[in-house]
Amino acid sequence: MSEKRPITADDLYRMHWVSDPAVSPKTGAVAHISKTVNDQHGGYTSHIRLISPDGREDTAFTAGEQDASPAWSPDGSKLAFLRKKGDARQVWVMPAHGGEAQAVTELKHGVSAFKWAPDGSALLLRAEAPSADEAVGADSGAQAEKAGKDKQPDEKIIQRIKYKADGAGLWNDRRTHLFVHDFAASACTPVTSGDFDVSSFHWSPDGSRVIYTATHASASFPDPDLRLTNDLFVAERDGGNVRQLTDGRLSIGPIAYTPDGSHILMLADDLNCGFATLTRIYLIPAEGGEARVYYEDLDVQLGHACVGDMRAGAGSPPVFSEDGKYVFLQLSEDGGVKVARFALDGSDYEIIAGGDREIYQFALAPEGRLILASADTLHPGDLFSFDMANGEETRLTDCNKELFSELVLSEPEAFRFEASDGWPIQGWIMKPVGFKEGSKVPAILEIHGGPQAMYGCTFMHEFQLLAAAGFAVFYTNPRGGHGYGQVHVNTVRGDYGGRDYQDLMDAVDYVLSAYDYIDDARLGVTGGSYGGFMTNWIVGHTDRFQAAVTQRSICNWVSFYGVSDIGYYFTEDQIWGNPWDDLEKLWKHSPIAYVKQVNTPLLILHGEQDLRCPIEQGEQLFVALKRLGKEAQFIRFPGADHNLSRSGNPHLRTRRLTHIVRWFEEHIEH
Repeated sequence: MSEKRPITADDLYRMHWVSDPAVSPKTGAVAHISKTVNDQHGGYTSHIRLISPDGREDTAFTAGEQDASPAWSPDGSKLAFLRKKGDARQVWVMPAHGGEAQAVTELKHGVSAFKWAPDGSALLLRAEAPSADEAVGADSGAQAEKAGKDKQPDEKIIQRIKYKADGAGLWNDRRTHLFVHDFAASACTPVTSGDFDVSSFHWSPDGSRVIYTATHASASFPDPDLRLTNDLFVAERDGGNVRQLTDGRLSIGPIAYTPDGSHILMLADDLNCGFATLTRIYLIPAEGGEARVYYEDLDVQLGHACVGDMRAGAGSPPVFSEDGKYVFLQLSEDGGVKVARFALDGSDYEIIAGGDREIYQFALAPEGRLILASADTLHPGDLFSFDMANGEETRLTDCNKELFSELVLSEPEAFRFEASDGWPIQGWIMKPVGFKEGSKVPAILEIHGGPQAMYGCTFMHEFQLLAAAGFAVFYTNPRGGHGYGQVHVNTVRGDYGGRDYQDLMDAVDYVLSAYDYIDDARLGVTGGSYGGFMTNWIVGHTDRFQAAVTQRSICNWVSFYGVSDIGYYFTEDQIWGNPWDDLEKLWKHSPIAYVKQVNTPLLILHGEQDLRCPIEQGEQLFVALKRLGKEAQFIRFPGADHNLSRSGNPHLRTRRLTHIVRWFEEHIEH
């Protein structure tokens, strides 16, 4: 066997990712998505693979280039999934025994999500509804193409405050609604319509009704774009008899009928702590009534809150036990994402699958098993079969075995310390690859985004690459992030650059005192999004770092308010102000206000199509630094949005990683 080597940025091109496990109710076979970088390194390919119930066979089931969201029919005879047809994603269906897939929908603007009817006779679709001058169905081909060539560009008339979104660009006049595709009639009919967008949706157990969430105008909020809450609605299958079931006080996420149809489960929060409010389980009678919160004293975030650079999104919807007495949910705690089982009567809950890892998705399987999509600090993710009776776990995939057998990686070591005010903080440290006892090494502080997120027990390519380059890497979950209760996550609101900054500096002090191999004269710092804000803040308030890299950052809350897709409500929730009433407060919490104090060489990385933290944030910071004669470099990534590091163009992802390592190597002796 050849000698193992350190990881490289280009190893991204050889990585495989597995996701979206779906278990056949007929055979127990597990369909899942297998994703890789394409041959041109400019995008990704994904297809569906099928694993036998015993895990011995793992075969390709589809040959598509971008297949997604596999879902078995209720009887297990068919598998539906999303695949592009022309320029839009449609639902395709193929027999469980294999064969040719057929597109069963032809919605003009494609399908974003779907659910099988309980009897398998129809699909409930979420899709952009055609505007008033469009017909349901596909474009007329050559005629539409010719019209597009002949047409001159028109101005865009904007009337909504919510007119853009990161990753989607500018909104159009279309709204997202529900449709039912009936297989027998080969017809697709609308269920919802109006000046609102549908988000979550679900069938009733008997298939006669559908439930969905949407944000409507109200007496308090004539403009629904200014509402931070939404409501739950129920309608007949044909869209008739629409009723609103909630009173506008909740921010509702995933929803589902209980198996007996008597109640609707909602994962929601009451915004008592703004966007830092922990998610709770609510049950509301299916016919209407009071929404009751369960496990209110549970000081844990429900759902997936772990950040990483292997995937842009994760999480699974609520899954009910076969007897209908329990619901399985993910929860994020102490750096791990786990699966817990909650009794629907509110009596008890227990962690079913935990450990030091990130269970980023899961599915219920026959015979008391869970199928887990799980990553840890040394593996980007694989599928496992977990026996709930005895806790035994069987690996179903080992998709990166060949690549990772060549690599020597740095294994993070967890630590805990008390901040200067006595609050407990968790963190991790990674030694450089090839570390020699007795040596002194440089170290990089990594800061996560959000801030309502958490670092955890998952694989980080960026961290491993820095360790391969000779740097120790340490990262923590300071206050402001999830995983450690309501007080912990809520502390940063109204205090950006305060207690969170102190927690990070306390972490540096702890690491320097606890790990004598770290050289306090050779430190770097980096982070993205909120972590980019904090990197900017740090270099304006201390000179203890020799180099810094700020990624997709915020530097100016005054301008951020009006240019970010979330600026107008996120700034008010997090900084507690707006530019016309609270200009001094917004400026006080803006890193650019302290730019004259920056002495640390700063590399600024930003995607040109980032609408969450728009590139003007990086531009104005760079111009200010250069105007003041500071050392700075600005790198723009064409076409990249806020998710560049996680799901962006693979070539640009590797260039980003290379520049991070280069900057630290150039400015920190090692």
